Amino acid sequence: MKRTLIILFAAILGLTACNKFEKGEGDMTYKIYKSEGKPKIQEGDFIKFNGIQMIETKDGDSTLVNTYDNERPAFFPVTKSMFKGDLVSALKLLGEGDSASFKLNLDSMAKYSGQPKPAEAKNNYATFTVKIEKVLHKVANEADSVFENKKRDFYKAEYEVLIAKNKANEAAKIAKYIADNDLKITTTASGLNYIIEAPGNAVRAELTDTILVDYTGQFTNKKADGKINVFDTSNAAIAKEAGIYSPMAQYAARPLVLGQLPAGFAEGVKMIGIGGKIKIIIPSKLGYGENGGGPINPFTPLVFDIELKSIIKPNAVAAGSR
Repeated sequence: MKRTLIILFAAILGLTACNKFEKGEGDMTYKIYKSEGKPKIQEGDFIKFNGIQMIETKDGDSTLVNTYDNERPAFFPVTKSMFKGDLVSALKLLGEGDSASFKLNLDSMAKYSGQPKPAEAKNNYATFTVKIEKVLHKVANEADSVFENKKRDFYKAEYEVLIAKNKANEAAKIAKYIADNDLKITTTASGLNYIIEAPGNAVRAELTDTILVDYTGQFTNKKADGKINVFDTSNAAIAKEAGIYSPMAQYAARPLVLGQLPAGFAEGVKMIGIGGKIKIIIPSKLGYGENGGGPINPFTPLVFDIELKSIIKPNAVAAGSR
């Protein structure tokens, strides 16, 4: 998979210098990098694929989606095309094992999806580079109920493979992150890895307290472009650099009830006082466990950089820096 990722990412970075795209339906253009010669995807099929979605901005290429960074392939039911030259039209050019890039019209995508066109887009297309991992073909005249059962079994089997892989690789991911960043960590009895960068004052939070914290959460793997793989942050500059900035979010120290946070996060915060800073590497058993949540896969270790700004006792005013 790593070699496939390198090939695809190199291909997409070179799109601006390569004009050898063929004309497809509507405004779609495409370039096929690899074809295995297997049956093409058809309406009604169910596919598993990895992909990168990018747009060009005045500041350079911007990645909107990268399933490799998320370490989670996408599953997609192939429905009727919404417009000529949409993603379904593009996918129908491929079969299992194939890889390609497509340029799709952003105005048409916005019109038919109901999602606004990215304001930062420099031109009127998005580029999708995809690798079709598996295809579950719907047999002609097959009852919808029968195929739905096949889809559920297919997804369950593939997801169980993902979970087993994550579980087997978790310890190695943590060790690699520590080694790659040359960290001198301490490990608690629970398995939390930490470095106290500033101890703060003598005040310590309790589980019933609300804490005000600046933080950045990232995965242990780097993104394809070599940057840290941030999934959440209270810092606007970091969010913009990571490509996860949302104008709807409030980027400032955030109030969180300590007892409602993952056990590893709470344990780390309780080690520092107000004004303190700590880096923690949380094994999944102290984080989101075997189920994961949102962008976090099952059995995924997490890294947090935390600064404790203040502690608010129940029904009390904030305990500020002293």
